[in-house]
Amino acid sequence: MNEPIQSIKILGVLGAGQMGAGIAQVAAQAGYAVQLADVTLEQASRGRDGIAKILQKSVDKGKLAAADREAALASIVPALGVEGLADCDLVVEAATENIELKKRLFEALDRAVKPGAILASNTSSISITLLAAVTRRPESVVGMHFMNPVPVMKLVEIIRGLQTSDQTYAATMGLAQRLNKTTITSKDSPGFIVNRILIPLINEACFALQEGLGAAEDIDTGAKLGLNHPMGPLELADLIGLDTCLAIADVLHRELGDDKYRAANVLRMHVAAGWLGRKSGRGFYDYRKG
Repeated sequence: MNEPIQSIKILGVLGAGQMGAGIAQVAAQAGYAVQLADVTLEQASRGRDGIAKILQKSVDKGKLAAADREAALASIVPALGVEGLADCDLVVEAATENIELKKRLFEALDRAVKPGAILASNTSSISITLLAAVTRRPESVVGMHFMNPVPVMKLVEIIRGLQTSDQTYAATMGLAQRLNKTTITSKDSPGFIVNRILIPLINEACFALQEGLGAAEDIDTGAKLGLNHPMGPLELADLIGLDTCLAIADVLHRELGDDKYRAANVLRMHVAAGWLGRKSGRGFYDYRKG
């Protein structure tokens, strides 16, 4: 058994989409060298370009020095696939919430990344124990669930699989704290802590919409002003991505075996229509006109 690396200097991120790019950004701003990988170098570079635009907005608003923007961008190197992450000390997988895809990625990462490196998943619902089991380093696999949008949200949920070693857990906690995040620790159970609470809330709002209790705006305004939530549950679902919400709801329903977690049909139909929320331009709200 290889002991996990304790000193993390090079951070790998697999997946240059919204979540992966956000993780790469906060890591670069915290002083880490970052390898941002995707299935093509073009997609990885596009993720870095998106970070550049976000950081420039902070510079324009006077919230970030131009020199700090350049330093952060210089720390992010686009990489091609898992092979581009071979020298990383810790890799965060930030791919689509699909169990078979994640299993394949962890098998590939295990082969490609140097011995002793920690393999973390940003999964919001899938078992860390299961992902660890497809590797030859199960003691070095951990859950590191960032919240969206990563640069803004302070929380990181750390999930220990059955095999996760104390050393891996400690190193991952140290990384999250250096990223200036607040951490909570969850046992490896479907949805962990945050989504075990959040997805049933979103799903119940979907049922309320489906049953005609109110329009989407009424449901969201009720949550914001009646429950003192910063966003309504349907707005939040659009931000997260309705496909991701459905995937997590299905995991909860399947793994916990309780019908109270079954996804509302209106959520399933929106996903079938390709109305996935902000990222597709339409979800419970229409974003095509800004």
